[in-house]
Amino acid sequence: VVLEELVLLDDLGVPAFPALRNEIGLDSGPGEPPRAVPQASGAGRRTGARPELPSLAVPLWVCTRTAAERLRHAPNRVLLAMFLVHYAQRSLIFPFLIRGGKTMPLYTCVLAFMFCTYNGYLQSRYLSQYAVYADGWVTDPRFLAGCCMWLLGMLVNIHSDHILRNLRKPGETGYKIPRGGFFEYVTAANYFGEVVEWCGFGLASWSVQGGAFAGFTFCNLLSRAQHHHQWYLEKFEDYPKFRKIIIPFLF
Repeated sequence: VVLEELVLLDDLGVPAFPALRNEIGLDSGPGEPPRAVPQASGAGRRTGARPELPSLAVPLWVCTRTAAERLRHAPNRVLLAMFLVHYAQRSLIFPFLIRGGKTMPLYTCVLAFMFCTYNGYLQSRYLSQYAVYADGWVTDPRFLAGCCMWLLGMLVNIHSDHILRNLRKPGETGYKIPRGGFFEYVTAANYFGEVVEWCGFGLASWSVQGGAFAGFTFCNLLSRAQHHHQWYLEKFEDYPKFRKIIIPFLF
């Protein structure tokens, strides 16, 4: 039974992500403001009804209601903590920092909720019950580099969100060009931070589950970043032409 569930978790790590990416990554049609322009997002901003909440609640349920034998080992605890810290910030802190903004369409919110439930179970069940790491994994270059990438990405993501929240002064309306931080290099600096964060997590975990999540994150945010970049170019004649879309200096 244990082997069968492990194989199932490996199988679940790949095929469902592309399908969900095609749904959650949908944006508005040409000529319309992107559905998820960073300056205008804010679903459930003060209600606690964030679609990311299952990514925090499900792992906590898994760890308290199952044996979670692998959490006796440091690498497993650190990796699960990385996952939980991100979603604690996104679901419990971030909503209370948003000022104004449009709500997320119900269809998109439901799909995101489903994905976060699925991924929350996948990552937490694997790390708490099946992921086996050598005793020295916490000093392995892959683990250390991944943790550093995760921390850097999370800081970039939080700082970029701070810039976006403060683009407009109280009483102002309309859109502005983001300035400062990694926005000097890419249009989607907040997405860049999140991609780096989960690529670091995937590297540190060195698993099918972590790698699949990193790949999903990149594919999903890349399509949205491309739409945002095109929208900014069309709306602002003075938009910096040297800015890349999501990867500084490259793309």
